[in-house]
Amino acid sequence: MQTEPQNAVAAIRVSTTKQGTDGDSPEAQKEQIERFAENKGVVIKKFFVFLESASKEQQPMQEAIDYCKNSSNNIDLFIIKSIDRFTRGGSLSYDLLKNQLEASKVRLVDIYGVISSESVNTLDHLGFEYKWSRYSPSKKSEILEAERSKDELRDIMSRMIGAEIRYTQLGYWMRQSPYGYTSEKLETRNGKRCILRPHPEEATFVRKMYELRARGTLTDKQIIAEINALGYKTRIRYRRDRNNLVVSQTGGKLLTEKTMQKMLRNPIYAAVNEEKWTSGNPVKCVFDGIVDIELFNKANEGKVAITEDSDGKLTIHRGKAPSHLVNKGVRNAEFAFRKYVLCPDCRKPLLGSSSRGKGGKYYPAYHCSNYGHYFRIPKVQFEETIAGFMSTLVFPKDTVDKVMNAIEAEWIRRQEDGEIVARRLEERIQALRSDAELTITKIKFLSSETAIKYMEEDLLKIERQIEQLISEKATKQTEKKPDMKRILQRVKNLLEHPVELYEKQIDPVRKAQFFRLFFKDLPTYADLENRTPQKGLLHPLLEIIKNPSISDESLMVIPAGIEPAIFWMRTRCPGPLDDGTVLVFRYSAILTDWEQLF
Repeated sequence: MQTEPQNAVAAIRVSTTKQGTDGDSPEAQKEQIERFAENKGVVIKKFFVFLESASKEQQPMQEAIDYCKNSSNNIDLFIIKSIDRFTRGGSLSYDLLKNQLEASKVRLVDIYGVISSESVNTLDHLGFEYKWSRYSPSKKSEILEAERSKDELRDIMSRMIGAEIRYTQLGYWMRQSPYGYTSEKLETRNGKRCILRPHPEEATFVRKMYELRARGTLTDKQIIAEINALGYKTRIRYRRDRNNLVVSQTGGKLLTEKTMQKMLRNPIYAAVNEEKWTSGNPVKCVFDGIVDIELFNKANEGKVAITEDSDGKLTIHRGKAPSHLVNKGVRNAEFAFRKYVLCPDCRKPLLGSSSRGKGGKYYPAYHCSNYGHYFRIPKVQFEETIAGFMSTLVFPKDTVDKVMNAIEAEWIRRQEDGEIVARRLEERIQALRSDAELTITKIKFLSSETAIKYMEEDLLKIERQIEQLISEKATKQTEKKPDMKRILQRVKNLLEHPVELYEKQIDPVRKAQFFRLFFKDLPTYADLENRTPQKGLLHPLLEIIKNPSISDESLMVIPAGIEPAIFWMRTRCPGPLDDGTVLVFRYSAILTDWEQLF
């Protein structure tokens, strides 16, 4: 006698979308289940596919079980690939789901045969049966397999999250890339790891935001208006349902004050990561930031400050950083060279002070504050040593030519950046004009007065934006550009007459700053005394003051408040600058080592 084939529901589950495409894919599971059903003579009425984890309290299989509980669907079997595809919630979740199927007289089946269809009555020999006397011999195996699936989940997550935490603490990036960055995998000494790179378009907005804020000449609303005028839009993100279908999208919005404040205070833009996986401690990332730490601190105006101690430990101060950690740009004229020269014994910056003798006379000197050794040089002898070292700074003509060429190349690059900004403004204007024409066309076909009113309001907004962009474009085109020939002449004069310019400095503080200008790393007193700085000590970084009021006799006089302690980390926005500002060229990105200039 031929029996009717059994009806079944098949449930397929993968934890993530990536697993659904790269690992145990739904297609592979479906193929295995179809082959199993064909061999058993089972008709599969419906497939349920779930792209989510089964470790949560709300089990994804509940939807398929509810379908089976409906008697009108006439389901006999519930087919799964394996128990770990059914649930990863352990024996408790497994029992809860399976009991619902048994109550609806639907049998759970896996293609590996762990779940047995056999049922045993322990009172069968007496002809009686109770609820407690009937059981499945495979029940223990099923419970063990359900618990093993839960344990496997814990092991997988422990390995994966543990590794991500470790690499985050080493300075790599393990999360979704923030605005302004794009993630990239590179081969490192720790294997193939993920880092962040500046986004080719978004990073421009972020850098511009910091530079305008650090300049201090615009209000936050003006900065937001300028960034939006350049075409800033938040990232477009898609929301998906359980079947990985797009249901909505977010983003594509203009910059707001809240978003700008959040971005300005995020230390990741200075390549410093502070998050839960670093235990709240700032970690220096292995990749470069969009801005440097100095620009980050200046843009945040002391509300958020990143400081680094002598051991390289980073600290983030919120509110106001301690005064002794903030570089205030104020120096003592009596000991102008303090912290510009290192101790030859411990390589700590030398300090300056005056000790009083028995007769009440003071003896000024530079000294090391480190305990365990004594190093003290009288102030007069110290400054004579520096003057003797500066007298040896003579640059060959080919060195001067190379530096001049590098500055000119950098100037051309910055001019090109300015042209890119102007081009983006023009593109934005054309896009808004297209939107205006489209709005006018829509109004012609509308009959509702309310709809026409709203469309006219949108049109007025677009026209105001166009007028604002045209005004900004005209302002940029009429900006006075600095005299590059004069700047190059000052650089040439600096390189050809460094000794004369140093001796002409009357202010001790400016003389010390001029001395500091020629070094990438701080020299030790022994380097200056021997007049033989170590290889790589000097740095070809020059600061050029663009100010017509400065005479040729004092070309390198640095304005008050400018502290060149970390010159090579300072950046400025490209394009024309106002009079009195500082043009700083980062030669390390243009030239090779200093030694190659000789």
